[in-house]
Amino acid sequence: MDDHILAIYCVCHDFLKALHHREDRQQKMTDAELMTTALVAMRFLGGNFEHARALLGTGQYLPTMLSRSRLNRRLSQLQHLLATLFDLLGQTWKELNGESVYIMDSFPIAVCDNYRISHAHTYHQEAYRGYIASKKRYFYGLKIHLLVTPQGHPVECFLTPGSSGDVRA
Repeated sequence: MDDHILAIYCVCHDFLKALHHREDRQQKMTDAELMTTALVAMRFLGGNFEHARALLGTGQYLPTMLSRSRLNRRLSQLQHLLATLFDLLGQTWKELNGESVYIMDSFPIAVCDNYRISHAHTYHQEAYRGYIASKKRYFYGLKIHLLVTPQGHPVECFLTPGSSGDVRA
């Protein structure tokens, strides 16, 4: 795992260097370190940023780790850079996939459950009401559809209302 974390940091650092990205001198943590923290959380820790902060906050990896709220604020500022990085990696994996074989999967992003819909102000139209077959329950929200290579490399993703299925998407 150490080699993978180092490789993620190198990719993020080289990506920002290629874009001639400038950082504020007063920052305690570089943008490459922030992106590495987010990617390590997604890749190894099931999306748990708190565990990523604990793992990478040791002196072995990153000498200074931001607080939970500061990390979230800085990551929201880097949203466009992360999206650009994912687009570039997706294009690279498309080119490396010579067979042009892809796997598509979808999963729900529930904003609220059925019984809380009266309190919801965002996705309350009927188009956003979907069904999670594995849990045998309804939800209101979105579905993310992910296109990956047979090796598991994500190529493309998009969001649809919760009622739509893979075929319609």
